[in-house]
Amino acid sequence: MSATNLNQPVWDFELEDPFTLRAARVGTRAGGTELGASLYELGAGAVASPFHFHHNNEELLIVLTGSPQLRVVDERRQLSAGDVVALLPGPEGAHRLENDGPESARVLIVSTMRFPDVVDHPDSDKILIVTGPPGRGGEALSFRRETEVHPLDRERDFAVVFERDLRAAEEADG
Repeated sequence: MSATNLNQPVWDFELEDPFTLRAARVGTRAGGTELGASLYELGAGAVASPFHFHHNNEELLIVLTGSPQLRVVDERRQLSAGDVVALLPGPEGAHRLENDGPESARVLIVSTMRFPDVVDHPDSDKILIVTGPPGRGGEALSFRRETEVHPLDRERDFAVVFERDLRAAEEADG
C-alpha cells in the first residue's frame, strides 16, 4: 500500500504566472485506481480550471483551507473550510473554482475515474477528451466544438493541455 500526505504534498503541477496554482495527484500517489483525488492550492486570484463539466465522471470538492468561490451554472457560492460540494456529470454539474480572496486556499477534489471522459468547456467552446488516467498513459485531446477530426492538442502530459486550456479560458473571460 502506498501513502501520501496532504500537509506535505509532492506537487505534480505548478503555475506562477499570472497567479499561483499548484496541484498534486494524491490519489495516484496513494495507489488509487478507481478513484482520483487531486489536491489544489490556489493563491490569490487563481482558478483551478476553466468553467467545465464532465460527461462521464462525478467530482466531490472538499475545502480544506481558505474561502474559494465556486461558480456553478446559475450562481456563485463563497465556500469555506469544511464545505463539501458534489459536482455531478452533465451540464447541471458545470463548475469553476477560483480564489477571489487574499489568502491561499486548499481544496481536495475526489472523482470517479471513468475513461474515456469528455470534458465540456462552455465558455471557450472547447471539448477535452481524456483517454485515460493523467500520469498513467492517458492522453488529453482538446478540440474546438466545430472541429470534428483534428485536435488542437494531442499530448500525453495532461498538465500541458490543462495549462493551455486554463490560459485560453482566462483570456476569453477577459
